[in-house]
Amino acid sequence: MNNTVLILINILAMAAIIYTLMFLKKRNFSFTFRVILAMVVGIVFGAALQIIYGASSDIVVESNSWFSIVGTGYVRLLRMIVIPLIFVSITSAIINQESKNLGKMATQIILILVITTAISAFVGAMTSNAFNLTAKGLYSGEIETQAGESLEESLEEYQSRPIQEQIVEIIPINPFYSMTGQGNSATLSVVVFAAFVAIAAIGIRSIKPESSKLFADLIKALNDVVMRMVTMILRLTPYGVLALMTRMVSTSNFKDILRLINFVIASYVALIIVFIIHLLLLLAFGINPGIYLKKSATALMFAFSSRSSAGTLPINIQTQIDKFGVSPGQANLSASLGTSIGQNGCAGVYPAMLAVMIAPTVGIDPMDPTFLIKLIVITAIASFGIAGVGGGATFAALTVLSSMGLPVGLVGLLIAIEPLIDMGRTLVNVSDSMVAGLISSKLMNELDLERYNSKVSKNVEEG
Repeated sequence: MNNTVLILINILAMAAIIYTLMFLKKRNFSFTFRVILAMVVGIVFGAALQIIYGASSDIVVESNSWFSIVGTGYVRLLRMIVIPLIFVSITSAIINQESKNLGKMATQIILILVITTAISAFVGAMTSNAFNLTAKGLYSGEIETQAGESLEESLEEYQSRPIQEQIVEIIPINPFYSMTGQGNSATLSVVVFAAFVAIAAIGIRSIKPESSKLFADLIKALNDVVMRMVTMILRLTPYGVLALMTRMVSTSNFKDILRLINFVIASYVALIIVFIIHLLLLLAFGINPGIYLKKSATALMFAFSSRSSAGTLPINIQTQIDKFGVSPGQANLSASLGTSIGQNGCAGVYPAMLAVMIAPTVGIDPMDPTFLIKLIVITAIASFGIAGVGGGATFAALTVLSSMGLPVGLVGLLIAIEPLIDMGRTLVNVSDSMVAGLISSKLMNELDLERYNSKVSKNVEEG
């Protein structure tokens, strides 16, 4: 049987699975159930493709190029709606004065994100030590060596821009350029621009009430249209998750994963501990963590499968508003800021684990209190300092390791398992942003507890 026929069989198999998911929708199976089922089936289907053909075979590569129409296409749709969603939602929230203390709300959210990152760094360091992880003796192949050299070059470029410049760059010179999604600080730049537009609209209420009302009505109409678009896109989530998981599993190099299996296991242990801490924080503030687990499942599962905090942003925001009862202003701020500031998985757990692994190679005791305190403080600060810089976990690791005086090139040794651990890191990042929105809402007495505690919540399948 030639390759073309085999590829066609794989495509038909994917089409059959998608049809089954559509059939389950017609039979009124819940949205969350179909998302989780799609993830499980994607894992099984991807594993079967790899076992039958091999991860690097032409058949798997070509099959995934067709699957990407669904998977990558879905992620692109989500990214398409991110900037319009942030702009109209934040502008609308401020104009409607859904939160009278915008500055206080933003400060609370940022503090929660940064503090939880410091906690995550401590968890990462302790877990790395408990598993006795070290960079000593790790095999360094050609790919890892090249990755290390590339990281060294990235560090030089990154260090050439002082943190003050990186923070100032959040203020957009050309807001319309930022609204195209271009640039390292596009998301935060749009947040800043939307806030200024909304404040200006409020400022002309007394001198030009007709213009102010006209603009407010326009923003409301845009917000309604954008939210409808979000609902339309989110209905495709089960199919997107299916294709994304199939591709990830079918193309993973399990030999490299097994070589670094201790780091993979330790990473997930640390991430699970941080996630449990999120639940304990909710409990401490009188928010039922069991309900959080149930209602956040769809957003967290997509974050896990897509490995994109930005791509998960529309689902994050809608989950907070429709299921948790968080106000649109707080939901948008926590979700938007959470894509760049205080990412618990990428900017907390990951760089701390690497620092503890690498420290012994340069003669440093990673459990020395001075080293640990410095590591936690630098990690927390770095999680905020890289707000205007793209690169996620890589730039967080570069910043922390270089600040600790550790060689950054060794990060290249873990390049083979990046996709696998990045799934868990992204889930924890998104969870932290939702927890920040919930806690901030509760502190400001703006959380709709009746909606949060209700068994029935608004579903993307409605309307």
